[in-house]
Parts: sequence; structure tokens; C-alpha cells
Amino acid sequence: MSSHLISELQGRIGYTFRKKALLQTALTHSSFANENKKTGVISNERLEFLGDSVLGMTVAALIYDSKPNMPEGKMTRLRAELVCEKSLAALAVEFSIGEYLLLGFGEEKGGGRKRPSILADALEAVIAAIYLDGGLEPVTQFISEHLAPQADRMEPENTDYKTALQEMVQEKAGQTLSYHIIDESGPDHMKSFTVEVRLNGVEMGKGIGKSKKDAEQAAAKSVMVSE
Repeated sequence: MSSHLISELQGRIGYTFRKKALLQTALTHSSFANENKKTGVISNERLEFLGDSVLGMTVAALIYDSKPNMPEGKMTRLRAELVCEKSLAALAVEFSIGEYLLLGFGEEKGGGRKRPSILADALEAVIAAIYLDGGLEPVTQFISEHLAPQADRMEPENTDYKTALQEMVQEKAGQTLSYHIIDESGPDHMKSFTVEVRLNGVEMGKGIGKSKKDAEQAAAKSVMVSE
């Protein structure tokens, strides 16, 4: 990647790297690395792994500091919304990160520059690169300025409680979350479903909805709001 492009992206994200190679690695998709193995180029997968942890910890700390009266369950839900693929991909689009990605031929042809999963992963890798280059302070500033403000714009009714609960459960190894229909009533045009959500086979909550999907969301919500 040319120095001009690197400087351009640095201006967009508001951080100047001392080690420019970190930024270039953060923008290198595995498809490009696989097609250029002889050059020794490294993909952003390891940076993405680190960025995921740095992001989660930083967002959690920001929520803790900025919302002193928020209960644990709501904090968990808010963190899940802020660090989900949709949120990260949207921020990556704001920075036009897709324009700077190094992609393999197939991924390029397949629209990889606009693929939400690739954009979200690249942003996590960029966050890790900032952390490795400058430490936690610039990372906290970056997330505080660009990602944390979304918290005040998020509407609780749009929360994906199933995803939030799943992400909370996955923080501990060996946990199994499952949903079970325990009741179904009403005529075909006015069905009502009752779903039970279980953790490792033990009931955690119940929910009722006009569809199985709505009932599962209601069941997950009953757990999250009680946390």
C-alpha cells in the first residue's frame, strides 16, 4: 500500500502510526495473504483476534464509567450491541475502510470491500494495530469518539436479546443455550407460542409471541432484563 493511501486513512481515523506496517497488516485480508505467500505478507487475522478483546474491554470500561446507574444486564446488552458486526461494519463504512483493503482476486470479485463481516473484522484489526502502536490511551480515545456515542442513539426496543444473551453466555466455556416450545395455542391465523430458554438444560426464562422467533426473543429478554 502506498504511503499516500496510508496517510489518507490515518487522517480519516484520526491516528498517526509510528509503525506503518501495523496498519497495512490490519488491512490485509487472508485471501490476499494466501495469494501472496511467497512475499511473506501477513493477514489481519491475529490482529482481529486481539482487537476483539481490546474492543470488548474498552467498551465495557466506557459503559461502566459513563452509565453509573445502569444494571449489569443492561450493560451487557449495550456492550453486545456496540461491538456487534453490524455496528462495527457501519463505522468501517464511515471511514471508507473498504477502499483500503488488500483482497485476493476472488474476494475482490465477490464484493468483499462491502461485505459487513470483512469490514467489521478489519476495524477490529485496526483497533488492535492502534493498541500495539500507541497503547490503551489512543484506543480508548478512538472508541470513545467514534463508537461509544452510538450508545445514546440505540433504542431498547430494537435490541436483539437472543444475540445479546448468546454473547453473554459464550463468555464462559462449556455453556449450552437452547430454546424449547412448551406450548402452542390458537387458530392458524392467530397462533401463540410459549418458549422456554434453558442454560445447560436448566430453565432460565420464558416468553410468549405470535411466532416462534418472537417468543424466543421474549424468552431471552426475560433473562436479560432480570440480570
